[in-house]
This record gives sequence, C-alpha cells and structure tokens, in this order.
Amino acid sequence: MTLEQMLQAVLDRNPDCDGRFVYAVKTTGIYCRPSCPSRQAKPENMEFLPNTAKAVAAGYRACLKCVPDHQGREDAHVRMARQICAKLAGLLENYDGSKPALAELAAEVGYSEDYVSRIFKKVMGLGPLAYFDALRNKSLKKKLRQGNSVADAAYGAGFGSSSRLYEAATERLGMSPASYAKGGKGAQIAYAIVDCFLGRMLVAGTQNGVCAVYFGDADGALVTELGDEFPQAEIAKELGTLSRWTEIITRYLEQGQKVTLDVPLDIYGTAFQRLVWQELLKIAPGMTKTYHQIATEMGRDKSSRAVGRACATNPVSLIVPCHRVIGSDGKLHGYRWGLDRKAALMAWEQKTNS
Repeated sequence: MTLEQMLQAVLDRNPDCDGRFVYAVKTTGIYCRPSCPSRQAKPENMEFLPNTAKAVAAGYRACLKCVPDHQGREDAHVRMARQICAKLAGLLENYDGSKPALAELAAEVGYSEDYVSRIFKKVMGLGPLAYFDALRNKSLKKKLRQGNSVADAAYGAGFGSSSRLYEAATERLGMSPASYAKGGKGAQIAYAIVDCFLGRMLVAGTQNGVCAVYFGDADGALVTELGDEFPQAEIAKELGTLSRWTEIITRYLEQGQKVTLDVPLDIYGTAFQRLVWQELLKIAPGMTKTYHQIATEMGRDKSSRAVGRACATNPVSLIVPCHRVIGSDGKLHGYRWGLDRKAALMAWEQKTNS
C-alpha cells in the first residue's frame, strides 16, 4: 500500500486494513491498528510500519484501546484472511486472464495450501478461489450497472472475453449479463398461481429453473411484486414446464414428506447470500435454528443481522426454507409473507414429521 492509501485507511478507521500495517504516533510513542477508535493524530506526526515487530523495534508502545499486539489465534486467522483478500483484490486490478493459484496465495502468507484453504474458508465462508470469483462477479455487476457494454464489463471484471462470460452466465447471474444490466430486459419469465393452505402461491421461472415462490392473498399483488423484482423482463402466464414444477411444489404442500421437493432453481445471490441459503438447506423439516446459530456455523458469529437480511431476500420461499429460522429469544421474526404464514408453515412441518 502507498503512504496515501495507508493514511486514508487510518482516517477512515478501515478495519479491512488491520493486519496489513500499523501506524505510530511520534508525539505519544504509541502504535495502533488502522481501525483504532482513539483520537487521531496529525498526519505529519504519524509513522507507518509494516507490522507490530517493527513498531516495537522502533521504540513504540502498543495502544491499550485497539491492542495491536494481541496475537490470539482467531486474530491471526483474520489477519491471514485479510492478507489474502488484499492479494486477490490486487490480482483482479491487474488481471492477466489466469486464475490465481492456491500455491501462490500460500506463499504470500507462509503457510501450507491446505491450511490456507481451510482457515480462509472458516473466516470468510468460502474458499480463496471462490472468493476471487465472487470479486469478479461483484466487479461485473458494478460495471454493467454503470452502463458499460458486456464486452467492456467482461474485460474489466477479469473474464478475459465476453464469450467466457456468457458460457457460465446462468451460474453467476441467473440470466444473461445483458439482461441483468437492463433490469431483466430480454429475459423471459413465466408464472403460475395456485391455491394452497397458505393462501395463493405464485411460482415463476425461466427456462432453466424456478426463480420465485411467493405467497399472498391476491393474485394481482403477487404479479405486481414479480414485476417489481424483474421490471423489464418479459413476464407472462405459462402452462408448460413451469406447470410441472408448480405441481411438484403443490403436491409437497399437500402430502408433506411423502414426496420430494426437487425442482431446478435459477436464482442469483451474492456470495454471502448463497452461503446463508446453503445453510438453510441443511435445516431438516420440522427443525429450527436461530440467526445467530447460522452466523456462527458460517464462521461469521457477528453477522446475525446480515443473515436475517439474506433470509428476507430469499426469492424462493419453501424451497430454500427461511421459515425455519427464528430469533435467539425463541420467537418468530421477520418473514416476507407474514408471521402467520411462517407459524402455519412451521406447524405443518412439525405435524408431518411427527
């Protein structure tokens, strides 16, 4: 990092830079993390050092507020993960078309490949290479939203060519990049609405899979919500493949565990959302977990609220069972289709599994 970048990180109290360097204050003889909450010194009185050892060697004392010399194992894991994140971000800025090698990342931090892969996944929730893909996807979406052409966005996000981008478009965006950039324009989405014990149920999908499962009281409101989700997509009723998927979901609601809820999905989510949704799929019918439990199992014990937001944005209710998540107080919290439906769905599952 340049001196300007380190100074800006200190001024922003940026926690992402903790572990990458420390800064010392010449007038007090104390060194701190970039995120230190203490009153900041004048820039001309700051000295930037690569690590705590250098700061101690230079005669500085550790700050008692941010404790930069704390060497707990958990902190070491976080520092290593942040170092790799910074490395991957740098590789994306100067992308040469090749995927980063795990051996290169391991050499960067001085540990074995297996250890780096395991600890990085524990801290971040996904492996280093999957994280790099997530960075590319994030860059791609940003560039598309800024109005860049698909080709320019592909190159700028490190995909090398627009053809490579389209080859795996469904996995990343759930529809073509051009459609995503234009709010769904060009995408064809069909829907069907049926009765179930939760009221009216809308099931929508592309040719690749189900993209939405909504519950409500009025057909018009459900269709309007689908249109809000995909404002420029081509949306219409459908009686072909989608009707078969709808039948599977309806039969599941009628017969419970006697049938399998197995339908293809065509949904998009951020890396964090996908991790949360994967954890939801591990919760057995009739069972529950708290938002905090899920966050902890993902290695993100302070992300309970973010887990809640990911549950709230789940587009395929029932299939990805966000209704099986409750508050730490044992009460029902926040369900997109109303707490009454959440309670009814949980009671139905417990009954069918008793």
